[in-house]
Amino acid sequence: MKRIEFTYEYLNTELAAMIDAGYAIISCIDYLHYKKAGTLAPKTIVLRVDVDLSLKKAERLLNIFSKLNIKATFFIRLHAPEYNPFSFENYRIVKEMIRLGHEIGYHSEVIDEAHIWNENAEDCLVRDIAVFNTMFGVTIRGVASHGGMTGLNNLDFWKNRIPAEFNLLYEGYDKEHAYNIFQEAFYVSDSEWVRWKCYDKGVKMEGDHRSPSEHTADNRPLIHLLVHPDTYYKSNFYDNEK
Repeated sequence: MKRIEFTYEYLNTELAAMIDAGYAIISCIDYLHYKKAGTLAPKTIVLRVDVDLSLKKAERLLNIFSKLNIKATFFIRLHAPEYNPFSFENYRIVKEMIRLGHEIGYHSEVIDEAHIWNENAEDCLVRDIAVFNTMFGVTIRGVASHGGMTGLNNLDFWKNRIPAEFNLLYEGYDKEHAYNIFQEAFYVSDSEWVRWKCYDKGVKMEGDHRSPSEHTADNRPLIHLLVHPDTYYKSNFYDNEK
């Protein structure tokens, strides 16, 4: 297997190659709306960005997306020890994402919150969304459950609940017909840090570590691309950019 350098320039090249292959790159909320209207492009990439550790690195991706004139959904944590979304600099970055027309979603950790604080998980979600909406002047329509280090699964919150109960339109992995993207798309993620992984309609493709642009040769009509700003760097993994 060839070694991949996950530089910012590499990501830029990958996205540009997918555009050149005839793919329209859109946000999660746009996917939901276009799917409902029956107006999805014949070849569509839904671009999701999970901001796990660094909003400063997310700004690097934001600049790439602006250069390529594409939109994404950025899922942002509220309780990360690694970054404060309400700090002076991070608030500016999130507001810039909104100004440029990207969707902002909530990277939910409500099971972790409920366990650590001994509070009700539903109350945590309602409060977090209200705080997020008030602080950034938006209406959160989508959440994606964060996988952290607690050993708990935040996605378990949705086992017996649906997004509409909380005035949401979707959860990143929900199976409601209106969204259901993980079960309907070809999913590619950089979450293994040093290589890509993929799922075909929810089934992991073992041993397939091709890059997103390499998958475009298969002319798949719908690709769901998940990237993490923390995976990328300017020159090498240890360049210490936070």
